[in-house]
Amino acid sequence: MEKRFLKLFFLVYSLEYAACYVPQTRESYDTIVIGVGSSGTTAASTLAKAGKRVLALEAEDRIGGRIKTVPFGDGVVELGAEWIHGSEHSRVYETAVKNNISVYPEDSNFKVFKSDGNEGNKELIQELLTFSLETVAPPSHKPEPLGNFVTKKLMDYLEKKHPEVLNDQEFIDEFLDLANFIVNSYQASSDWNDVTTDSDYEALEGNQEISWHRYGYKTFLELLLNTYNNGPGWPSLEIKLNKEVTLIKWPKNSTGDVEVLCKDGSVYTANNVIVTVSLGVLKERHSTMFSPPLPERKATVIDKLTIGVVGKTIFSFPHAWWPDVTQFILFWSSEDREVYKDNPWVLQLKSVGKPLGCDNSLSLWANGDIAKLIETLPEDVVRTKMMEVLKKFLGKNVTVPEPTDMIRSQWFSNPFTRGSYTYDNLLKPDYPNARAILGEPLLDATGNPKVLFAGEATDIIHFSTVHGASESGYREASRLLPTT
Repeated sequence: MEKRFLKLFFLVYSLEYAACYVPQTRESYDTIVIGVGSSGTTAASTLAKAGKRVLALEAEDRIGGRIKTVPFGDGVVELGAEWIHGSEHSRVYETAVKNNISVYPEDSNFKVFKSDGNEGNKELIQELLTFSLETVAPPSHKPEPLGNFVTKKLMDYLEKKHPEVLNDQEFIDEFLDLANFIVNSYQASSDWNDVTTDSDYEALEGNQEISWHRYGYKTFLELLLNTYNNGPGWPSLEIKLNKEVTLIKWPKNSTGDVEVLCKDGSVYTANNVIVTVSLGVLKERHSTMFSPPLPERKATVIDKLTIGVVGKTIFSFPHAWWPDVTQFILFWSSEDREVYKDNPWVLQLKSVGKPLGCDNSLSLWANGDIAKLIETLPEDVVRTKMMEVLKKFLGKNVTVPEPTDMIRSQWFSNPFTRGSYTYDNLLKPDYPNARAILGEPLLDATGNPKVLFAGEATDIIHFSTVHGASESGYREASRLLPTT
């Protein structure tokens, strides 16, 4: 009996021991895409349509990256990307048209309101803003801060066209502050003098503010993923949400697969990986995210490039109480600037927009350091001060109702974005190939690409845009596919 018991004991022990040491099977893929925004979605869907087995890992609980369409008011609003910028040779616009989705240019009609509640000189301000935004340094021009360049050109323009305005220093000061704000809205910068005149950015032809309106920008991603209107998706594409990648092990001096480790302990392997996280995330994590570490030249440009912030705070109301235009420009007087000197962020509230995805909401925009600050302020402070501003500028001849809801973006606070998009800073002349270097793949010992990089920051001429991000995802996916 004792021997039989011992045999049974050792049999059970052996089975348990063996069970503990059974190697964990790991699913392997052709490609792992890290990040499922515009670039990641484009890369993953391009490869999946070509028959590749693709795993897409997203750190957040949603698909979209810096595209974030949310239900709000009586429709939807965009907390991230708002418009399709241009229609010619745009992957975004062409995707909409090909799928019979109606997108249309946003009406540029706006009004100017002063802080005393009266309307401002729209014609003059529109003329000067158009001149300021269209002023571009010639290629032979020595690079300098954009704000300084535009200001000099604007003063020359006023002297020729509107010399009387030069006597109104209060108007000039406020207009320059407004122009600074508008440029920052395009660039995501804190100050227009942080931006260089030596930028490689090229706008696509066509209207620069084409709206997805009630479809929402999320429709672009759904079309790419073949999930629009409950589509079946792509059979060879698997998407996993809430998968924060902490380490990418790649074969630098050898060959073999790339190993991707996630915060929850899961491990995935693939022949190659496409990294589409934002520049902000790379700045914060690249030193611990890659093994072996990134080459010094890539680490250097990650440090030298800049990602900025554009923020929105959106209010819904019981009904639309404002004039029937799409934008309001807020023009502060020197007296009211003095009133708010203890809350300088309030003085940078200069643009209010009407989202086309719903009829009863208004968006207040902010940029750079002010946008970062607003993300951190208590909600009741933001609500109170912003409603105070709306009533001050727009409420002279109308009763402004209390808002029914408020929502605000968190692009800098979000650890998986750490910003909105990139711009060409003053270091651009010293690092003219920074974006190209950022987009260079990491190769194994035989020269095969193992870790590839996509995202708007890697697009040399269309950075800062959804179409630029999409182009970069397609670029890297194409690098992995056979050429025909």
